[in-house]
Amino acid sequence: MREVVFDTETTGFDPAEGHRLVEIGCLELVHLVPTGRTFHTYLDPQRDVPADAARVHGLTTEFLSGKPLFSQKAQEFLDFIADSPLVIHNAAFDMKFINAELVAHGFPPVPFERAVDTLLMARRQFPGAPASLDALCKRFNIDNSRRDKHGALLDSELLAEVYLELRGGRQPGLVLSNAPYSGMVGGETASPRTYREPRPHAPTPEEVEAHQNFVRNMVKEALWLQHDKS
Repeated sequence: MREVVFDTETTGFDPAEGHRLVEIGCLELVHLVPTGRTFHTYLDPQRDVPADAARVHGLTTEFLSGKPLFSQKAQEFLDFIADSPLVIHNAAFDMKFINAELVAHGFPPVPFERAVDTLLMARRQFPGAPASLDALCKRFNIDNSRRDKHGALLDSELLAEVYLELRGGRQPGLVLSNAPYSGMVGGETASPRTYREPRPHAPTPEEVEAHQNFVRNMVKEALWLQHDKS
């Protein structure tokens, strides 16, 4: 099963107010495993980047000036995502922006039904708990130390790991391994087992004689006793 993890950065919160995309990042998953295929581009929004937005993602008007226009990258983006489900954190935000750009440039919108919203998944699994990407990385012990600012491709990479955990995570107990026993049981270190000498199981001559006397007194005509007399 192919899925595409998808993230964007923008100049603001609402395309209806004239805000534009400034970065798109996509990462391909096949059976929940990253394949190494990605799509990434910065975009010239053809407008200024407000200081508040630049503080979030670090992309300034000067940096983005001269980068490709969305119209120049739209078909490449559509070819990459093809008809795969899109894994998005807060899908309503990113889908709103990508579809506003697509429609404005004469492309059909991406159906919202294709979005797999990890924000909603997290809220269902952990009601009342923080569900931001950073909070989920912390919950699942995912290293997000590189994320000093938001970035579409980096966030897609982190989201791919979060998505795997939300889907059930890696299950090491089901992985076959030739590695020696590590002393781990259910994620905890098991108590070391103490060595015990083998128990002697063979009966002593006295025990054999006592057993034979018991049988003779219990069953006088036992076949095995007649066999012993022959």
